[in-house]
Amino acid sequence: MVRVLLAEDMLMLRKALVSLMELEPDIEIVAEVDSGDEVVPRALEVRPDVAVLDIDLPGQDGIAAAAELHERLPQCRTLMLTSLGRPGTMRRALAAHASGFLLKDTEPDRLAVAIRDVAAGRRAIDPQLAVATLEAGSNPLTTREGEVLCLAAEGDDITQIAGRLFLSAGTVRNYLTSAVSKLGARNRMDAVRIARESGWL
Repeated sequence: MVRVLLAEDMLMLRKALVSLMELEPDIEIVAEVDSGDEVVPRALEVRPDVAVLDIDLPGQDGIAAAAELHERLPQCRTLMLTSLGRPGTMRRALAAHASGFLLKDTEPDRLAVAIRDVAAGRRAIDPQLAVATLEAGSNPLTTREGEVLCLAAEGDDITQIAGRLFLSAGTVRNYLTSAVSKLGARNRMDAVRIARESGWL
């Protein structure tokens, strides 16, 4: 029997998933939570084999919860279930030690198979998203360009970024220009968007 913790904040969807999984003879939902902050404490109580986590949870997001779960209860494997089907999101999930990544519009039978695969130590990745992630390529940004873009994403202007990173304003401009150019972006905020969607920020 595969013991599953389910984290989903939308009540109707969570109950539907529980009902579907309860039809499977070898899957048991041992806990349901509706926020990321509840994932690890509840998992430590019930010791599931697999945690099925929505990424966009209130409180701690699903990816952060997966990373903490890996640290505190490494025998529990994680399957991310999300509507955010972007390469960057999948990269972040895999970096947080998630074993699976499926979209919410996946067939229920596929979800059951994925839970079994993850419990058995295998990966369960949406194939189309896997291809899109491979096509997105590797990060072209230097560490410093990434830092500058992160601060720009927070709303800092050039002077503020320069102060926080102990750089001159001219150097910050050069990093921003380089990042925009490398990403083929229209401006710095477009560069932030591209970098985030690709999982580079």
